Amino acid sequence: MATAAAANKAVAERSFGFLRQSLGLLRNFSAAAPPPQATDGGDAEKTKRKKKKNLFDVVQFLPNWGIGYKVAKSHWRDVSYEITKINLYKDGRHGKAWGVRYKAGVQAGAEPIKISGVNKRGWKYIKEAEKKAQDLPKEREQITA
Repeated sequence: MATAAAANKAVAERSFGFLRQSLGLLRNFSAAAPPPQATDGGDAEKTKRKKKKNLFDVVQFLPNWGIGYKVAKSHWRDVSYEITKINLYKDGRHGKAWGVRYKAGVQAGAEPIKISGVNKRGWKYIKEAEKKAQDLPKEREQITA
């Protein structure tokens, strides 16, 4: 009787061990996220990117909120706007803006138009040196005319 109980106990321990191993494997292969210790390290620094700025983030430090300055989207080629009017919302990070459009350094229209995509990210300020470089063809046209 004692040997039968010992045999039953041994079988139960083996089956319980098998069950524990199978549950451990299921836990390892599950779709759950890895523990936080595994995600810490140098990989987190590589994936962190600098957030691009919308128009109001770019012009907030310029005098008079950038009125009179040229701005452009970073992926636009030869297109920029000279800001003439800004209507800010209360939070200071969103709003509307109007400006004169420039194409390849030449003024494309006489009157200001509403600038589209001002709340989207990817705007840049065109520095004075770049302004002069864009305005050179315009000055040459005036001299020859």
